[in-house]
Amino acid sequence: MTPREQAIVAAARGWIGTPYVHQASRRHAGCDCLGLLRGVWREVIGAEPEPVPAYSMDWSEPQGDERLWRAAMCHLRPKALAAAAPGDVLLFRMRAGSVAKHVGLQARCGAEASFVHSYNGHGVVESALTQPWARRVVARFAFPEEDG
Repeated sequence: MTPREQAIVAAARGWIGTPYVHQASRRHAGCDCLGLLRGVWREVIGAEPEPVPAYSMDWSEPQGDERLWRAAMCHLRPKALAAAAPGDVLLFRMRAGSVAKHVGLQARCGAEASFVHSYNGHGVVESALTQPWARRVVARFAFPEEDG
């Protein structure tokens, strides 16, 4: 694992135990899956690239709008699904035909693959990237390169 990958994974794991709070992004106080990603971004990169508008629990679904995917394409580096590395941002489609609206951060790769994410009723946890989760991954991204 590179020092950058270690920093991202350590930052994500530092949020474990944070309760689930919709639209929040404050370690130990509350966050949702996007709030976790935003918090890790702030810890590893710095200021967030743009303000996040308010969103509902079913955001983008009624319109079929891949809003989260578009935002990821603007601020993260797309990767091949098979090119797994610690620290990658995973985008999940929770149901066939629905928009992708869940994110997590890859913590381990290989036979014991895992990811850190926040979801309702559980808060921030590290979960095994089992087949039921893995088949929902529709995109993989890396954080942007460091300046300099």
